Amino acid sequence: MSDASHYKLLLQAVIVWLLFFLIGWPGYYQQYPVEVIGMLSVLLSVLISFAAIMVTLLSPPALRMRRAVWISFYYTVPLFILDALYCGFYEGHGSRYLWTYWYLSIFYLTPWLTFVPTVWLLRKLLPQDHQVAASTSDFDPN
Repeated sequence: MSDASHYKLLLQAVIVWLLFFLIGWPGYYQQYPVEVIGMLSVLLSVLISFAAIMVTLLSPPALRMRRAVWISFYYTVPLFILDALYCGFYEGHGSRYLWTYWYLSIFYLTPWLTFVPTVWLLRKLLPQDHQVAASTSDFDPN
């Protein structure tokens, strides 16, 4: 990926975090019943799964795994850092925020458990694409 693509993904992730932060204001979703948060988390997981399928299918076969890894990275690591800064430091929860804000913590793993396996699954379901992808490395820097 080009530097511009990395910056674009990072900017998208920060904007998504900011939108979720503002929607959850003032208590970063703590003001809602746990059942509502649970249902919304399931719904968001389903939407992430659909996004993984769409992004994967729209990517050239040779780039799918690389894109899946980078999307997973940019939608977990920066969000984890932003949540740690806000919840852990600013709000004073320290590492306890990982349990208090469990609905955030589960999404530090969700992209990794969705995007990369989606690429593997599509390689099984679309063998012609796998042959094209096998001709180049997923992690080839060029």
